[in-house]
Amino acid sequence: MEFFAWCMIAAGFGMAIGSFGTGLGQGLAIKSACEGVARNPGASGKILTTMMIGLAMIESLAIYVFVVAMIILFANPFTEEVIKLLAK
Repeated sequence: MEFFAWCMIAAGFGMAIGSFGTGLGQGLAIKSACEGVARNPGASGKILTTMMIGLAMIESLAIYVFVVAMIILFANPFTEEVIKLLAK
């Protein structure tokens, strides 16, 4: 299989794994926040603030995975070397 096809497969798997992990993390965070508010409604402001900060941190992981996938697809530093090897 060609190098660029493998790059697309790697980027696709990376996005799938990264999205799966961040989805689980966000779901668990929201579940825990809802349970916390249900137990102590008076602390809902602090719980909401902490949850939003946590969700932003979790979402940054998905953005990092996306950036790495785009680098693999469009700015791959090994592209020239692979083309030279294939030309021989």
